[in-house]
Amino acid sequence: MASFVRGLKCRLCGAKYPVSPANSCSEDYGPLEVDYDYESIGEALTREKIEMRPHTMWRYQELLPLDNEPTVGLKVGGTPLIKADRLADELGVENLWIKNDAVNFPTLSFKDRVVAVALGKAKEFGFDTVGCASTGNLANSVAANAAAAGLKSYILVPSDLEKTKILNTSVYGATVVAVRGTYDEVNRLCQQIADRYGWGLVNINLRPFYAEGSKTFGYEIAEDLGWRLPQHVVCPMAGGSLIGKIAKAFDEFGKLGFVTPRPVKFHGAQATGCNPISHAVKAGLETHRPVRKPNTIAKSLAIGDPADGYFASQLIRESGGWAEDVSDDEIRECMSLLARTEGIFAETAGGVTLAVTRKLIEQGRIPRDEEIVLCVTGNGLKTLDAVADVVEKPALIDPVMSEFVALLEPRREAVLV
Repeated sequence: MASFVRGLKCRLCGAKYPVSPANSCSEDYGPLEVDYDYESIGEALTREKIEMRPHTMWRYQELLPLDNEPTVGLKVGGTPLIKADRLADELGVENLWIKNDAVNFPTLSFKDRVVAVALGKAKEFGFDTVGCASTGNLANSVAANAAAAGLKSYILVPSDLEKTKILNTSVYGATVVAVRGTYDEVNRLCQQIADRYGWGLVNINLRPFYAEGSKTFGYEIAEDLGWRLPQHVVCPMAGGSLIGKIAKAFDEFGKLGFVTPRPVKFHGAQATGCNPISHAVKAGLETHRPVRKPNTIAKSLAIGDPADGYFASQLIRESGGWAEDVSDDEIRECMSLLARTEGIFAETAGGVTLAVTRKLIEQGRIPRDEEIVLCVTGNGLKTLDAVADVVEKPALIDPVMSEFVALLEPRREAVLV
């Protein structure tokens, strides 16, 4: 495989850097991103070539920052884009799709995409120890993919993280460290760890490469829509990277002639208990104000000082989209609504995305006759506690027919009425 990476560049000032495990510009401390040679990619990659490849994220490998063939997460991606007609009827809209990364391999979240790229790059750099700061899904994915790749892993998480997510990380043999503090405090500690021990921490010194994996979420949306772009995308926001990388994916496909460019409105979804980006958009602020003490059941989105907050709010405004936030009760309600209508059990972030979509439709910011794609990024099996008190409890009967009939008949009467 030929590499089409020219180097790294600062997203603020455009300064160029060679490829290395680095994440910030020495001039203005702006974040670094991968810089590609799109002309050469256009000569090497076609839609027909993509369609001939296995249906995984690596069918787009020329647009990802590895120098060699992928070695980690070879089965990641290729998740379904679902026409959500029953949910569309509930919301009163005509054309609704769900991009469902709740079934991604191997750990049931979109983080498997970014980790596959980050750990592949870590191996190219020669790291034998990797890790991350995480609110849960990233922890699961780094631990699982590191185990499969034969890498040692250290995972740092806030100590109040859901027990299910900690268990889903520990089972892979990772060293899990619970930190008494917020995600932002955990992240700062990870920066110091990377500096001291020289480990490859995926969302620290490997972040420019890690973030590129999210583009495949957008590539798949465009391809599965028949090589075209939707009118609206609603995306959950934690660090703010995913929404920007979906936009970058659409832009790259337009540059390469794979899709006809068209305006896409991007809408960001957050929980009210941790809403730095949505608050910035609604208040017309140039950049976000950090939330010092996040307080929401959507812990996977509870990043008070998002690394890409400025870029996410800028994208939302420039695209003509909007951002909103919703309460914990709205999150629980919409987790249940998604499951009842489409048979998709999403984690709390999915409840956030659907609840915000409903709010934007009711506000008239998303017209009811335009095409909408909802981004579901993680599986509800990871956040069972969130809906434990809102789902109906099982009926309890003895093993006799009369009791089942007594249970069934009142329900039938209620349906007839």
